[in-house]
Amino acid sequence: MRNQKRKNKHSGRFLEAAKLVEADRQYDPVEAIALVKKTASTKFAEGVDLSMRLGVDPRKGDQNVRGITNLPHGTGKTKKVAGLAKGDLAKEAEAAGADHVGDEDLITKIQGGWKDFDVILATNDMAPQIGKIGKILGTRTPNKKNGTVTDTVGQAVKEIKGATRVEYRVDKAGVIHMPIGKANFTDEQLADNFKAAVDAIIRTKPASAKGRYLISMTLSSTMGPGVRLDSSLASKFSGH
Repeated sequence: MRNQKRKNKHSGRFLEAAKLVEADRQYDPVEAIALVKKTASTKFAEGVDLSMRLGVDPRKGDQNVRGITNLPHGTGKTKKVAGLAKGDLAKEAEAAGADHVGDEDLITKIQGGWKDFDVILATNDMAPQIGKIGKILGTRTPNKKNGTVTDTVGQAVKEIKGATRVEYRVDKAGVIHMPIGKANFTDEQLADNFKAAVDAIIRTKPASAKGRYLISMTLSSTMGPGVRLDSSLASKFSGH
């Protein structure tokens, strides 16, 4: 009986949703978006995520695809933002809606174990101080590559608080995972966000990457089955 329970890894709801997806088919983006919305059958608004396997070698520094992009309709998720800033830039961050703003006092607070934020930004004059809390922050450490070290701090806060800014980075397996909205978005909103996401990844293709770049793509809701996409159609859909 226990072995039977272990074999049934998915819920009945998931298995019913999976029946709607043709496992051996690669869908065009419009069909995939409609199908993902249909298979998102939980009571809460599930997130919609895009996964892309790229033809790159992440072990090579010049093929480590990463960056930030803005989604027209945001991700539907709200984030707490902290800002390391002084003077007028601190005021700018506060006016833009940052949840916590400070300089040395904020660093001391973080050193004491405080981590009540999702994203932390730093202005350029505060960048030399980041080393004091780098080990504590880990992957949340501000850096220029992902736009979290910036003097346009007000704009950055608004983009993050408005959930329009999305950071992406290829993992060790050559895969990028990106949120592109919620299942309760309209098809058109998800399509716009999808186009922006795919366009950003294509535009950051490393010059040293040879052969096919978009190897495979999958769209899914948080609790739903994956829907495979036709990469060539997805590329055309995004304007390439």
